[in-house]
Amino acid sequence: MSRQHAHTSPALRAWLGLVAILGPVLLVSMDGSILFLAMPRISQELTPTADQALWILDVYGFAVGSLLIAFGNLGDRYGRLKLLMIGATAFGIGSAGAAFAPGPELLIVARALMGVAGATLLPSALAVLSELFADPRRRARAIGVFAAAFAAGFAIGPVVGGVLLERFWWGSVFLINLPVVALFLLLAPTLLREVPAARPDRLDGLSVVTSAAGLLLVIHALKHAAAEGLSAAGVVPGIAGAALLVWFARRQRGLRHPLVDFSLFRDRVFTVAIVTGLLPLAAWSATAYLAGVYLQSVLGLPVLRAALLALPGAVVLTVTCVVTPFVVDRVGKRAALAVCHFSVTAGLLLLLPTAVTGGTGWYVASTVVAGVGYGICFSVVADTAVGAVPPERAGSAGAIAETSNELGNALGIALLGSLAALVFRLQGPDLAPTLGETLQLPDLAPAAALRAKTTFVTGLHVVAVVAGVLHLALGVFTLRRVPGSAAPRTGSGVRHGDHEGRRSSTVRP
Repeated sequence: MSRQHAHTSPALRAWLGLVAILGPVLLVSMDGSILFLAMPRISQELTPTADQALWILDVYGFAVGSLLIAFGNLGDRYGRLKLLMIGATAFGIGSAGAAFAPGPELLIVARALMGVAGATLLPSALAVLSELFADPRRRARAIGVFAAAFAAGFAIGPVVGGVLLERFWWGSVFLINLPVVALFLLLAPTLLREVPAARPDRLDGLSVVTSAAGLLLVIHALKHAAAEGLSAAGVVPGIAGAALLVWFARRQRGLRHPLVDFSLFRDRVFTVAIVTGLLPLAAWSATAYLAGVYLQSVLGLPVLRAALLALPGAVVLTVTCVVTPFVVDRVGKRAALAVCHFSVTAGLLLLLPTAVTGGTGWYVASTVVAGVGYGICFSVVADTAVGAVPPERAGSAGAIAETSNELGNALGIALLGSLAALVFRLQGPDLAPTLGETLQLPDLAPAAALRAKTTFVTGLHVVAVVAGVLHLALGVFTLRRVPGSAAPRTGSGVRHGDHEGRRSSTVRP
């Protein structure tokens, strides 16, 4: 009996540890999308400018995406559980600050702090998870649950936000994080164990700063051009940011322990997998945000009904993420990646029949069809990144996978959202920079309101077409250029030594 207890106790402890980890994972992903339905309410209360509204939405994703790799490396060097505890505490502080922010500037700062904290949580959580499950098959199942929770957070974020806003003020979408953070800080020291530092080399801080600064400067330039047109105030930072990113890429080639091994992108399978982590999230975040404004500001739906309309797509996305590993075992990764992009393309094009007079049915159909592709995206990228590398590099590997997701989420709002803003600026009634500000103008003529709504819907259609064409092209590329030998899953017990003759989906050890 004691032998059986000794055998089952570590397994039970591992699964309880997984449950504890899923709380912060769900929060980090959920906070990437929870504001999509809350922004109209926040805009009414805090009156941010068009540029500030976009920063409120995506500064979180940029902070997470630009620092994930750095914090993944830090966890590998100095201890992952320690970083998890620090990150969870900072996430709670940032959430409280965001909930009670008196103006858009402080809300942006609080969201940035939440993003920095989120960057500490994701790679370390995935690395601790890999350490909890020594058996490759159990580890693959646990990673599947992890990916499903991450996907579910993105999917249910707008729904949770809508339900809270129906009863409480806008700050409640941030305060909901605090009980989860407190519970994790209470359980983690008991259920999780520290993983000894495996990497004595130092982190290149200059690479971290230049990559983050370059990315933010380029995005600022694109937003400025979309909102106000070309000017020195936007072009100069854009050029400086591009130069920093080029210098960052060149610097990585000369480092013994780079943040990103760019030579990995010579591998077609790796490249398609990482792009698959980025592009679908870009399309999803942009269309989810724009659709939230469409449902509330164009069609005039209450926030709770808008949230419930997003529920079918969220369910499909989560279920697809759970079942994808079993399907990939049979059809291979190439087929799964192709289905991902083609289903997203079809879902995006289903937004085209939406109009000022109606379109909720088309919106629901769009989220359901595209949800299949989004679910495949989450599952395949996570499995590829972690299952193919040695345990001591799990934090860095998980960081690359999550970075593609988080940057996709932020870039979708920044780039595609700016594209919609550009359409509104060029074709709208030219009374205010955004639809929300236009509709709040006193004595607004009905004809001007109709034109503003019509132009916003046109911008939504333009974004759907652009993103759909990109996914179609990537799906065709996957079928024609990705080798069929990419079929076997890497997370099902493949020995690490088996990967020495080919590239793996992580940074170089």
